[in-house]
Amino acid sequence: MPSCPCLARPARRRNRAVALVLALLCAAATLAACGAATVAQAPATPRQANATTPPQAALAPPTALHVEGVPPLDAALLPALRRYSEVAGHQFVDWHPLLREMLVAHRAAGQSTTQLYRLRRPLGALEPLTDGADPVTTARWEPRRGRFILFERASRGDEAYQIYRLDPETADTRAAVPIMPNGERHGLAGFIESKGLALILSVPLDRTAAGSGSRTRPLTTRLTAVDPLAPHVPAGRRVIADLPGTGWFGAEVSPDETQIALTRYFAATHSEAWVVDVASGAARRVLPAAADTATRAAHFVAGWTDDGRGLYTVSDRAGEFRELMQIDLAGDLAGGQLTRLTPHIAWDVNEGDLGMAGAPLAMVANVDGRDELRLIERDAARAGRRERTLPAWPSLAGSSVGRVRFHRASGELALVTSSARGPGQVWSLDVASGRHEAWTQVSVPAGLDLSQAPEQQIVRWKSFDGRTISGVLSLPPARFTGRRPVLLAMHGGPEAQAKLGWNGRLNYLLLERGVAILEPNVRGSSGYGKTFVDLDNGRAREDSVKDMSGAIDWAATHPRLDGGKVVVSGGSYGGYMALAAATRLSDRIAGAASSVGISNFVTFLERTESYRRDLRRAEYGDERDPAMREFLLSISPLTHADKVSKPLLVMQGRNDPRVPWTESEQIVRRLQQRGVPVWYLLADNEGHGFARRENADFALATLVRFLEETVLR
Repeated sequence: MPSCPCLARPARRRNRAVALVLALLCAAATLAACGAATVAQAPATPRQANATTPPQAALAPPTALHVEGVPPLDAALLPALRRYSEVAGHQFVDWHPLLREMLVAHRAAGQSTTQLYRLRRPLGALEPLTDGADPVTTARWEPRRGRFILFERASRGDEAYQIYRLDPETADTRAAVPIMPNGERHGLAGFIESKGLALILSVPLDRTAAGSGSRTRPLTTRLTAVDPLAPHVPAGRRVIADLPGTGWFGAEVSPDETQIALTRYFAATHSEAWVVDVASGAARRVLPAAADTATRAAHFVAGWTDDGRGLYTVSDRAGEFRELMQIDLAGDLAGGQLTRLTPHIAWDVNEGDLGMAGAPLAMVANVDGRDELRLIERDAARAGRRERTLPAWPSLAGSSVGRVRFHRASGELALVTSSARGPGQVWSLDVASGRHEAWTQVSVPAGLDLSQAPEQQIVRWKSFDGRTISGVLSLPPARFTGRRPVLLAMHGGPEAQAKLGWNGRLNYLLLERGVAILEPNVRGSSGYGKTFVDLDNGRAREDSVKDMSGAIDWAATHPRLDGGKVVVSGGSYGGYMALAAATRLSDRIAGAASSVGISNFVTFLERTESYRRDLRRAEYGDERDPAMREFLLSISPLTHADKVSKPLLVMQGRNDPRVPWTESEQIVRRLQQRGVPVWYLLADNEGHGFARRENADFALATLVRFLEETVLR
């Protein structure tokens, strides 16, 4: 079952450690854009280093990172920061189809980016399969015999993913074979196993974020069946269908391999389930049904029933939260052929694996910010027996769970746990006996004790309209006395969610400098019902800024927090929130740190990559409508740049296809024209956030210095 989507890359989930590092460093998650009318794209002017020669002990930036306005950073700080950046977990990627072994993703000591490894036994040696400057986190074994591996990789953060075939026995990335044409964005969606064909979803690229545009075909999503062993001969490739528009993801193949079920995503609370005939390419929408014109809800394809006559879906059509449901494709929805399987879970059901015949349905429920494993009995006819009791397992009870997948041969369930005291650890679970086994151990530098990390808290406060807003609070250890400064970390999305889990590099601030971390789930966040998700849409955008202001009010009432020493940080949409705080709440904060943030909604919508543009218009509004354009300009931070009165840190990747680098460029240049100090980091080899360790380490050192200048005096 594919994960419910983050708009940036629907079929992929980001683990919380990465999300926090990106969002709070500040670089992260998902989206948007001038002043009086439309600001022309800022020219790519040469960067100047700090005018004064830094002292010998100053930290030199990585070669691809341009630095402006940042005072010299103490090089002696880097070893202390790297102790935290070198804490590295693992993510489960795939089971071998026949052998009891895994693919995992991991960033090894001394390595810049996350790469792919082969793990042949629990706690065995990690055998590297990929290397290089660009991260690799998504891959699949050939699903019948494991003859080859397919993996996705983009270049320098541009997210123009290519699919490569890799021989696992040679494990030579240089010999990896690209199987799709360049110039498009490809995603590995599934397999037609009996024929050895990979299913690829592809969209054209306009390169509007990079300042160019050359569409090669209409804005459609192409579903192609490719023989990875002969991808470049006519017989090795067949276009199954050209699907209208974008937002398509996943490819669940029916047991008889005659049909493919996919999800078409429009917005967080609006998506559809479709079925495509493999032979003819004919596509039909199955949820909502053609006659069901009144239902606007989320419908995510989750898998086929064992007999191939029905689909499992995750949908919020029955209420506020997403439930697991089953639809009989031969029936009529009006005749009661849609069965609710998890109405007893009063939270969103998301990640899962439903494809192991004879096994329970393995799901993850998002329970008030913690992802919990749930095993749902397979027979929908037996009402009242809904869930299977989980084994007694302390690591499971105190952690968030993700990436659950059954091994088709052994029946074991792979899962990943994480908590405030450690990043991802991969386990296997025998669901029949309850036996569980660790496959990886977290890499922790010698002398670093993560057990001192305090447990996180879910906290709540009332906003301007009386609505309850929640957040995740991480308090420093008790040895830090007095009221503590606060990093108000805003997530991206805006439909993402702050959850309980690993704080990544930010643990340095928490455990070594005594900075509290408060992550609000302002309106528009997921996890608290579809009404809540839609509360910030269109003209209600700044209500979420008011929720952020309420978080500052609440912090002032907490006995351990200093409401007068708050820095707002965030990435992507969280970067917009940081810029909004710098302009709208300047008298309430000590500073703001924005990464890949939207400074002008109009220029953002005009320049974000074309395959994302309509998806973003559904959230923010259509800038082509004159009235909405005027409104979007009126709330954009760039329009109110003259109100910035507190220090501002801006970070950006030049190759970002989601929030173009010009969004950061134009706010920085506007402030420089006014003589307002602004710190600026621009990475030539990054996209939507800093994925390379050397850049992320320098960004954290910059953030530490920024906090020293604002709240750590």
